[in-house]
Amino acid sequence: MALSLSNFLYAIALLTTLASANTVTYDWDIGWTRANPDGLAERPVMGINGQWPLPLLNVTKGDRIIVNLNNKLGNQSTSMHFHGMFQNGTNEMDGPVGVTQCDVPPGSSFKLNFTIDQPGTYWYHSHTRGQYPDGLRGQLVIHDPENPYRGQFDAEVPLTLSDWYHDEMPGLLSSFVSYKNPTGAEPVPNSALMNDTQNLTLPVEPGRTYFFRLTNIGAFAGQYFWIEGHTMKIIEVDGVYTEPAEASMIYVTAAQRYGFLVTMKDYSATNFAMMGSMDTDLFDVVPSTLNYNVTGWLMYDDAAPQPAAAILDEFEPLDDFSLVPQDGMEFAFFNDITYTTPVVPTLYSALTTGANASDVTVYGDYTNAYVLEKDQIVEIILNNDDGGKHPFHLHGHNFQAVYRGPDNDGHYNPANMTDFPAIPMRRDTLMVRPSANFVIRFKADNPGIWFFHCHIDWHLATGLAATMIEAPLEMQKTLSIPDDHLAVCAQGGVPVAGNAAGKTIDVLDLKGQNRSVKPLPAGFTAKGIVALVFSCASAFLGMAVIAWYGAMPLSSKELAAAKRFVAKHGGVRE
Repeated sequence: MALSLSNFLYAIALLTTLASANTVTYDWDIGWTRANPDGLAERPVMGINGQWPLPLLNVTKGDRIIVNLNNKLGNQSTSMHFHGMFQNGTNEMDGPVGVTQCDVPPGSSFKLNFTIDQPGTYWYHSHTRGQYPDGLRGQLVIHDPENPYRGQFDAEVPLTLSDWYHDEMPGLLSSFVSYKNPTGAEPVPNSALMNDTQNLTLPVEPGRTYFFRLTNIGAFAGQYFWIEGHTMKIIEVDGVYTEPAEASMIYVTAAQRYGFLVTMKDYSATNFAMMGSMDTDLFDVVPSTLNYNVTGWLMYDDAAPQPAAAILDEFEPLDDFSLVPQDGMEFAFFNDITYTTPVVPTLYSALTTGANASDVTVYGDYTNAYVLEKDQIVEIILNNDDGGKHPFHLHGHNFQAVYRGPDNDGHYNPANMTDFPAIPMRRDTLMVRPSANFVIRFKADNPGIWFFHCHIDWHLATGLAATMIEAPLEMQKTLSIPDDHLAVCAQGGVPVAGNAAGKTIDVLDLKGQNRSVKPLPAGFTAKGIVALVFSCASAFLGMAVIAWYGAMPLSSKELAAAKRFVAKHGGVRE
C-alpha cells in the first residue's frame, strides 16, 4: 500500500513561529464497518464516521479539543481516552470507565472538552473493557512551535505498530478468562501491522531528514523496530524531549511512543526495509502459520524492487533506561485483591462524599485506591512475580524511571542499590522485565483520579490496575461533572453519588459493593492463576501497598439495585 508523503508534510512555519490557539472540533459517530488490514480475513471493526483506520489527529500545543461522541455501535457501550494527556483541571475528561466516568451506552452522546498543554506523540483509544483491539484506536500528534529540535528536520512521518486479531474481543476475552484456559495463555495475534496495513511504502527524498513519530497501538505484543541501512536519532519518548541518542533498533511496548530523526542517504537507487517484529517471548505458543514480522519500505526509487529484510540472529535494541530528558530535570504483593469496577465511578465518589473523600475506605475494598496528598512525592516499587514482561502506564503524569532490574532480578532491595541515574528519564509507560522490578517516582501535582495499569489489554481486562486518589478535597473545589456525562450514567443505570457501593448517607458502609473474582477451581497452573488473579507485587515506598486483580461485571441483582438507586437519587447530591 503506497503512503502519500503529502499526508505527512506540515508547514515548517508551524514549527518556527508561535501559533495562536485554536478550537478543534470533532463530530464522531462510533460505529461498525469492515476491514481486512492483513489481507487474510475481513472482519467487523469499530470505525469513526464509517472510516477505518481511524483518522490521524494533528493539533498544536495550546489548542482546545472538543469531541462530540455519538455511540452508534448498537450492541456495545464505549468510551474514549486520550492517552498521555495530563488532563490538568479536566480529570472528568480522562476516559477510563468506572474511574472518571460511566460507559456511553448505544444510542447515547458524550462530549469531551479539554485543552492541550503538552507537545509530543500520543494516541487515543477506547477505555472500555477489551475494546480498542477491535479497531477503536488512532494516533494523536501534538505539534510544538517551540520544539527544541525545530529546523533539524524537513518533514514528519506518523507511524504506528500494532498486533491484529481476526476474532472479535468479546469472544477472545471469554476464552481467555475461562476455566477452559488453566494455563492462562493469552490469545496470540494473527498478524503484525504498520500504519494499520502491511507492505507499507514511504516515498523519501535523498538527503532529507524526517521526524518519525512511532506509536505502538497494539493490545499485547511489544515490537522491535529498525530501519535497514539507517540510524535513528531519538529525540522524544512518550511526549518528553530527550537528549539525542542514536539507535539501530528500539523496543516499543504496547502504548509507548518514540520520536526519532532519520537522515536519508545522499543518493540511493536501492529501497530499504523498515521492520516491526512482535516479541514472541510474550506468547505461550508461536503458531507455525504466524508471520510475526511486518515490513514497510523507505522508497528512494519507485522503479527499484522492495528487498526482503535481512534475517537477524538476535535482537539488540537500545536500552531505553539509558535515555536522558532534554530539560535535565533531576531528582527531587499482591494482597489478594482483584481490581473491580465500583458501583459509582471513583471520581464521582471523590466529589460527593465531602470530607470523607480523604478516607480511602469510601473507594471500596476492591478498587486498589490510594489517597495522595497534594504535591506529595510518590515512589512506586513494582515487583513482578510473573515470568513475563508488562508495560505499566500512569494516567495524568509523566514519572521518573528511577530503577529497572534485569531479568530475574527478584524483588527490589534498596539496600543493594547504589547506582541511580542522575537525570532519570521521564515517560508515562515503562516495561517491567520478567521476575524483576522497577521503581518510578512522580509528584502528586495534578488533583484527580488517575489509573495505574498494565497496558497489555488482556491484563487490564482482568484487573491489573490501581487508582490514585490525588488531593480529593482540592478536586471538590475545582471539578464539576457535565450534564451529558451524568446522563449516560443514568441511561446505563449507574449511580453518580456516594461511595464505591453507592451509599450516600453512611459513606463508610460498603455493603453492596462489587467484589472481586471467586476462588479458582483446582488444576490451574501458575500462569493460569496469573490470567485470573495477577501476581505482580507493588508498593508505595513507606506509604501503602498497591494490589490489584480482575474486574467483574455487575450481577443482575446488583444492576437492578443500581437502577433503583438512580431512579430514586438521580444526579449528583451534595
